[in-house]
Amino acid sequence: MPKQRITKKMIVDAAFEIARNSGMEQVMVKNIADKMECSVQPIYSYCKNMDGLREAVIEQTNLFIQEYIAAHMNKKDIFRSTGRAYIQLSQEEPHLFRIFILHQRRGISSLNDLYQSETNPQIAKFIGEQLGISQEQARQLHMNMLIYTIGLGTVFSVTTPGIPTDEIYLQLENAYEAFLEQSMKKSK
Repeated sequence: MPKQRITKKMIVDAAFEIARNSGMEQVMVKNIADKMECSVQPIYSYCKNMDGLREAVIEQTNLFIQEYIAAHMNKKDIFRSTGRAYIQLSQEEPHLFRIFILHQRRGISSLNDLYQSETNPQIAKFIGEQLGISQEQARQLHMNMLIYTIGLGTVFSVTTPGIPTDEIYLQLENAYEAFLEQSMKKSK
């Protein structure tokens, strides 16, 4: 049987699957080699250090999450359904959610920097038009919900046996109503 040629993509894919199933702390050369049923040599030849490999896993995680959220959004209620999609993601893919939340973000020195790096700038415009509020109010509402949803998702992803989804969704809806009310008061 001819030897299979190992590629960097195969290594990253194997590392991603390990991270997805067991967490980033299990992304180790030996575990990758075991998963690929090969020696550690090809992994060392492509990955000069584990930091670069972990960065590639983070990039793949971010892409997975973007695709997941897009697939789970309700086009008629994008704002609310996006929050629900993040909560659902934290339940279905807790290891990937933790990687997404906990990875190092460079160049962030304010919540505004975080918002700019994590969101599509068109979303605030869309929310403002949908709710009849200014783009700045929509941006603040969206940022509040982003922070709140990430917090709820983090709690949800690390609790055992787990908080009921309905309880989390109710809390998310209550926060949405409170943040929206605050935003509407500012528009008067």
